[in-house]
Amino acid sequence: MGRFARMVVTVLLVSSGVIVLPASAPAVAATMADVVPVPVSTQPSAAVYTLPSGASIFTEPGSADVGTYLAGILRRSTGYALPIAAAGQPTSGISLLLSGADPSVGAQGYQLDVTAAAVVLRAQTATGLFNGVQTLRQLLPAEIESATVRPGPWTVPGGRIVDYPRFPYRGTMLDVARHFHPVATIKQHIDRIALYKINYLHLHLSDDQGWRIVVDTWPRLATFGGSTQVGGGAGGYYTKAQFQDIVAYAAARHITIVPEIDMPGHTNAALASYADLNCNGVAPALYTGTAVGFSSLCTTKEITYTFVNDVLGELAALTPGPYLHVGGDEASATSAAQYATFMNRVQPLVTARNKTVMGWHQIGASAVQHSANRVVQYWGTGTSDSLVTTAVSRGAKVVMSPANKAYLDMKYTSATPIGLSWAGLIEVQTAYEWNPGTHVSGVPATAVLGVEAPMWTETIVTEEHIEFMAFPRLPAIAELGWSPWSTHDWTAFRARLAVQGPRWTIMGIDFYRSPQITWPAAGSTVRYEAENAAISQGVVEANHAGYSGTGFVNYDSVAGSRVQWTVTAPAAGTATLRLRYANGTTANRPMDITVNGTLVADELAFAGTGAWATWQTRTLTVTLPAGTSTIRAAATTAIGGPNVDYLEVQR
Repeated sequence: MGRFARMVVTVLLVSSGVIVLPASAPAVAATMADVVPVPVSTQPSAAVYTLPSGASIFTEPGSADVGTYLAGILRRSTGYALPIAAAGQPTSGISLLLSGADPSVGAQGYQLDVTAAAVVLRAQTATGLFNGVQTLRQLLPAEIESATVRPGPWTVPGGRIVDYPRFPYRGTMLDVARHFHPVATIKQHIDRIALYKINYLHLHLSDDQGWRIVVDTWPRLATFGGSTQVGGGAGGYYTKAQFQDIVAYAAARHITIVPEIDMPGHTNAALASYADLNCNGVAPALYTGTAVGFSSLCTTKEITYTFVNDVLGELAALTPGPYLHVGGDEASATSAAQYATFMNRVQPLVTARNKTVMGWHQIGASAVQHSANRVVQYWGTGTSDSLVTTAVSRGAKVVMSPANKAYLDMKYTSATPIGLSWAGLIEVQTAYEWNPGTHVSGVPATAVLGVEAPMWTETIVTEEHIEFMAFPRLPAIAELGWSPWSTHDWTAFRARLAVQGPRWTIMGIDFYRSPQITWPAAGSTVRYEAENAAISQGVVEANHAGYSGTGFVNYDSVAGSRVQWTVTAPAAGTATLRLRYANGTTANRPMDITVNGTLVADELAFAGTGAWATWQTRTLTVTLPAGTSTIRAAATTAIGGPNVDYLEVQR
C-alpha cells in the first residue's frame, strides 16, 4: 500500500504546477476500514467532517477529563485552541456525551457518529468515551499524532461506529525486575498501549535479579535487592510516590495497574536482602544471570508470612485496582506440599485487603485452595492444562497469555537482534492467529476474562527495545481481546495494521517492519494543481479563500465537465489519490474517477462542505503503472462537479 509514504524533505515548484511536498505535507485522510482493533459495527457514509480552527470540544459532567485528554492530543498537531465548553445540542465541533449511546455498548463501549457538521461520541461511562477517543484518533490522519504543528486538513470519515469489547481484560505485562525501566519509560509505554484499548498494565516488580518497589517495613528490599539487574547493571526501584504517579497516570488513561510480587520462587533479590527469609539463615549473593527455578522463600518459617503480609499490605495501599498478582510460577525449589501450604496462607492475605488473587496458572494446583473470584494466568505452550481446568472447575477466571502466541519477548525470527526463543518464534501472524475463547480445551469462552501479552526483559534494556518487541504484535493481541471473533481475518488485519505504520513513525515508535505486512513504501507525495490541468467545461477562479496554488477550478453546471491531470510514477504499484474540493451546501456532486480511461470510482460522492471557502478531501487507492498516466475527475450530473483545488498522488 502507498497510503502513507515517507515524505521527501525538499520542496520543488515547477512551471507545470507540480509540487513535491515536504515532511510537513498536508495530512492524508484515514478511513473507517483502518481502525485497530476492528470495531463491532461500522456504517460509513459519504460525509466527511473537517475540524475547523475554531472548533470546540463539548463535554458534560463526567466527560470533562476525557475531553481534556483529547484536546491535549489534538492541540499539539493542529495548533488549534480547541477550548472545552459545556455540551448542548451537538451541532458542531466534537461532543463527548454520557447519554444516548446504543445500549449494547455496555461499560467499555461507545457510539461514534460523524457528519459533515459534527463529531458526536456517546457512551455510558467515561471509560467508554475514552475508548471511543482512541478510535477517533485513528480516524484522523496519522499526522494528528505529531508533536509539532502540521498543516492539516484534519478530516474524519463520516458514518456510525457502535463498538464494545469481547473480553473485559485486555492487558500487557512489563517485567521491570530483570531490567529496570524508569518512570518516564513506563508512562511512554502507557500512552502507546492506550491507542489500542489496552486497559491493564501488569508490572512484574520482583524477581531473582531485582526488587523494584519500596516497602517501608523491609527497606533493604529496594536499596539492596534493587541495586542490580541482568548483566550486573545499576538496577533501580520506584519510590512509593513514583509508583503512585504511575498508577495515577495510567488511571487517567483508563488503564489499571496490576502489581506482581512473584513468590515463593523467583525471590533471590529478597533472599539476598534478608537472611531470615532463607531456611538456613544465610543470605545468598545478588544474582545477575537469567536461570530460573533455583530460589524459594522458606515456607516453614513464620517470619516469611510476616514478610508477605507486610509487602502485600503496603502494595495494596498503593494500588486502587482490584488485583494483586502473587506470581507462583516456576517454584521448582519448593515441594508441591510446601507450595500448597504457602499459597493457602498467602491468598487470604490478599482477600483480607479486598483484593482479588491473580497468579500464574500454577496456582490452580488441586491442593491450592480456591479464593473468591480468583484469576489464573495461563502461560503454557499447549492447548490443554489440568491446572487451568481444575481452577476453572472451582470458579476461577482465566487470562490467556500462551507463551508461544502472546509473549512479546520472543523473537520474531531467528534473525531478530533481541529476545528469546524458548517458546518459539512469534511473527505477527502467529500472534494473531489463535482464539482466546477456545485455545485451551475444557476452558469455555465464558471462563476467559481476557488476554495479556507479557514482555519479559532478560534481553530488553531500553525503551526502543520495548517498542520494537511490542509493535506490531501488541495491536494483534489487542484485537483478539477487543473484537468479536466473527471479524477475525488475517488478510483484513494485515491491511489495517499496515496503515498503523506511518502513525507509529510519527509517534516515534521504533517498530519491527515485519515482512508479513505490506508496509507503505518510502516515497513522496506529489501535488497537481487543478488550475494547471486540462480543463473541459470549467473555469479557473480565485474568488474563495483557502485554496492552494494560484486558484481552483469551478466546474460548469453540466454533466461531463472535467479536470484531467497527467501524472508520472517512477514504478508500478499502488498509490493514494487525494482530491481537495469545496462543495458549498450542495449535498452531493458525484464524479467518475478514471485512470488511463478505466473507471476506478463510479459516481464517487462529494458531500457538501457547508461553504465554498470550506475545503475537504476525498481519497481512494488505485494502481498506477510505471511512467505517465492520465487521471480524470468528471461530473456525472447536470449540476456539474464541485470546485476542485488539487490532486495529490501519494506513493
